Amino acid sequence: QVRMVESGGGLVQAGGSLRLSCAAPGSVFGRNAMGWYRQPSGKQRERVAIIRTDDTTNYADSVKGRFTISRDNAKNTVYLQMNDLKPEDTAMYYCNAVPSTLYPYWGQGTQVIVSS
Repeated sequence: QVRMVESGGGLVQAGGSLRLSCAAPGSVFGRNAMGWYRQPSGKQRERVAIIRTDDTTNYADSVKGRFTISRDNAKNTVYLQMNDLKPEDTAMYYCNAVPSTLYPYWGQGTQVIVSS
């Protein structure tokens, strides 16, 4: 099965910004809400942002006001603009459909490390 391809992570100082990208299979992207998830080392994966097919969005309280999710339907790509990054944002970031059970083929993710 075709997997998501995440990119854009890296090492950044606290207060900095990163923009993540995720290329998704068209069969998944076109008909579903898409989300960004993250998994800190040793912890469970959590969803931090969702964008629906009507472009409405929701965010986890921990990132609200700092992260912005968007989608480009022509490119089957979803983005996550992350501003004012904090050390607690350090995690592996993934994208997938919402709910993720719709497409159980996770990509390799992109690592975000925020130094204090």
